[in-house]
Amino acid sequence: MRITLVGSRHFGVTTLNMLRARGVEIARVVVHDAEDRLAAVANAGGIEVVVQTDPKLVVASEIAPDTDLIVTAHSHARVSRDALAAAKLGGIGYHPSLLPRHRGIAAVEWTIKEGDPIAGGTIYHLADRMDAGAIAAQEWCFVKKGETARELWERALAPLGQKLLGEVIDHAKIHHSLPAKPQDEQFATKAPALSPH
Repeated sequence: MRITLVGSRHFGVTTLNMLRARGVEIARVVVHDAEDRLAAVANAGGIEVVVQTDPKLVVASEIAPDTDLIVTAHSHARVSRDALAAAKLGGIGYHPSLLPRHRGIAAVEWTIKEGDPIAGGTIYHLADRMDAGAIAAQEWCFVKKGETARELWERALAPLGQKLLGEVIDHAKIHHSLPAKPQDEQFATKAPALSPH
């Protein structure tokens, strides 16, 4: 299983380490910023690093040849249709909400703002519309009273993302396919960036 990892920051690094522990080949790491810590860890590990030409878009030429699966981990770039077509199984990402609820960049913040008693994480197929692809895996967790978005992310949602990504990748290695359940659009809500008060 050859994977192109598109990501950044701490979650990108923990995803890289999780992939290595599972024995998959990380063919290339794609980052939006050459100074990102994911780029540094990949370089140190002898993994090829490519910096996106456009920080908001990943294009086909940035995906490693013979990639089986694109995995995004803390990437805010859209993976183009051509880039997805360059990987045998397309691409998956982790979204820290129970999709289709809280689609958008501030899902965890909206979970807290809306007073949701339950949060969760979703591994979804990358698609043309942001956070709208079919669901490959999903699991929920409780939100503690008074918890901040950062606390919820660090306590429950980031570890859940690693667990779910690992399970979906294990499934893909065995079956050469990904689970896919369409999202129910009637329950979709938006989670745009919150402006500071």
